Amino acid sequence: MSDRTHVGCGCQRGASHEGAGHGGAAVHVDERRVNVMSVRLRVWRQKHAGDKGGFVEYDAGRLTPDMSFLEMLDVVNEDLQRDGDEPIAFDSDCREGICGACSLVIDGVPHGPGQGVTTCQVYMRNFSDGATITIEPWRAQAFPVVRDLIVDRSAFDRIIGAGGYNSTNTGSATDANSALISQAQAEEAFDAAACIGCGACVATCKNASAMLFVAAKVKHLNILPQGQPERRQRTVAMLKAMDDEGFGHCTNEYECEAVCPKEISVEHIAFLNREYLRAQVLSSGMRPVITEA
Repeated sequence: MSDRTHVGCGCQRGASHEGAGHGGAAVHVDERRVNVMSVRLRVWRQKHAGDKGGFVEYDAGRLTPDMSFLEMLDVVNEDLQRDGDEPIAFDSDCREGICGACSLVIDGVPHGPGQGVTTCQVYMRNFSDGATITIEPWRAQAFPVVRDLIVDRSAFDRIIGAGGYNSTNTGSATDANSALISQAQAEEAFDAAACIGCGACVATCKNASAMLFVAAKVKHLNILPQGQPERRQRTVAMLKAMDDEGFGHCTNEYECEAVCPKEISVEHIAFLNREYLRAQVLSSGMRPVITEA
């Protein structure tokens, strides 16, 4: 998980030297930008995990509809820094919807408006001019606030460490054709592996459950030949780690699937439940009874 703190320096804008050669002064694009739209922000500010925190309102102007949501925050932070105020801390990294670092609840919806997108893929054209936008961090006991809009998602790392891996023999790489995998099986594993671990499923769930995350990580390993040696132990260990981290239980609300930026299906949770039941039966020593007709 990325713990980078962005304070408005992620968006680089050039300068226009209008009038150069004619005695004209260089004018920055920031000063020339037409005020196409402006919004009112209600941003959660919190100095550290022990701080009570609260909402602070800001007027964001000099915006354009083609700005991404994070670029808009960059502009706000530049204004705050110019005025000598503390910039808003938020997470981002790739800004391409891949890393899962950007994690904001926008108007009550993890990642904001739109389907199958992360926060960095949300644009200001999704909002009306003059709108009031509420921005909060992920809300979950297992995701404590570090500062402002940044939360600690290392709980996901510990769940992965409990079983999200395959054992392998050391030495030269195995020949690619030695383990045959059907196209359908490969696609099913890839659908689960698309999870970027952003935590939106936890943020939207009333129980703060991480079942969709765990299910995706378990399934993309358990259905492949390479994942069979740890299959039973993996399922039990990762679910136990989820419980130990303080995540809640799934009550089939399906909110997780609705906000997942990779649109991962809750069918993976059904698979996880079957895998857990299978592991429990095998560990109990029960064997099928064959009776004669």
